[in-house]
Amino acid sequence: MTDAPSTVTLALDTATPWLTLALSWAGGEVSVSREVGRAHAELLPAATRALFEEVGRPFTADLIVVGTGPGSYTGVRVGASYALGLGRVWGAPVLGVSTLEALVRGEGRQGVSLDARKGNVYGAVYEVRGGVVQGRLHPPARLPLTEFEALLGGAPHHHDPAPDGVALLRAGLAHGQRDWALAYL
Repeated sequence: MTDAPSTVTLALDTATPWLTLALSWAGGEVSVSREVGRAHAELLPAATRALFEEVGRPFTADLIVVGTGPGSYTGVRVGASYALGLGRVWGAPVLGVSTLEALVRGEGRQGVSLDARKGNVYGAVYEVRGGVVQGRLHPPARLPLTEFEALLGGAPHHHDPAPDGVALLRAGLAHGQRDWALAYL
């Protein structure tokens, strides 16, 4: 799916302790990510409205991208419920993309992971070009940290960074799925 010049796209992710939002439109794009712990449900609606107000856009989008986890059970569900609710009200499709794709940084082969406790991570190894995942060298899976690091073969490893809203938005535009499922840590 490509982003037409007049399309307004909202991306959001609440799977991690970070509340991550991004907005793109013909005039540009903006992203915000702030650590909120477990307060996503309380802060998400106001933060989303504030993002639209900040750029002078009406509170509506043509497309919504949501991070589908892995993440906390409640966090993932808060974002998905809010995205589906807005999609219904706005008549906008909601595309899902793995939260792990919002953790990519830069270019090339890289591993991204989230702490899954007890020495485990939920991670994936991606090939990234243009800031977007172009290939999955190792699909998202829960593994012992040592086993995951062995898969990297010296590639950079981004462990528990703040999600990047623009990376999430671009991943959704490049290959977001209409038929998505949530993943939990």
